[in-house]
Amino acid sequence: KRITSDCFSSLPESFTMGAYKYLEELWKKKQSDVMRFLLRLRTWEYRQLPNIVRLTRPSRVEKARKLGYKAKQGYVIYRSRVRRGGRRRPVRRGIVCGKPASQGIKLKFKRNLRSCAEEKVGRKCGSLRVLNSYWVGQDATYKYFEVILIDPFHPAIRNDPRINWIAKPVMKHRELRGLTSAGRKYRGLRGRGHLHARLRPSRRAFWRRTNTLSLRRYR
Repeated sequence: KRITSDCFSSLPESFTMGAYKYLEELWKKKQSDVMRFLLRLRTWEYRQLPNIVRLTRPSRVEKARKLGYKAKQGYVIYRSRVRRGGRRRPVRRGIVCGKPASQGIKLKFKRNLRSCAEEKVGRKCGSLRVLNSYWVGQDATYKYFEVILIDPFHPAIRNDPRINWIAKPVMKHRELRGLTSAGRKYRGLRGRGHLHARLRPSRRAFWRRTNTLSLRRYR
């Protein structure tokens, strides 16, 4: 059956898709009439609900599965919202009574909003482990993300060799230490090569290594 929707205008006519591929192509065209209407309805619903909500199933099944979600025991989905934009320095009339170095009013947070959403959910569910997260919508005030969490004490997780690595003690609160995908992105670890040498293993570790004088006894 030929697909005539404007979402798939770039695909060949004889192209056949499975369900997940169909959803993936839909989400690639967020400006289409279908997605604009759907996201407008969903963001309205999200605004009426609390800040952090547990879901029975992911809103974007194909995206969640790409990031490691399985429809089995031990996997949990939460949705969180984060206020968009930076913040202003809380001073009266924008006057900072200090040195010129601290005159800035508009402050920009170093981390991305997806990492902030993971942190909020991770603090709410302290016994669970954050696996990954993805964007599900935004409006003028908030951005909405769904976070995939895993119960490290569930037998279905501890007996699965593909995911039981997350049950190790060193995996506690990965989202607070920049170890998730969103965390590695704001740390600058997505790139490789000589242009990113100063970022590994971290900015602070690189600075410490290059600014520490090590005088060995036998040298």
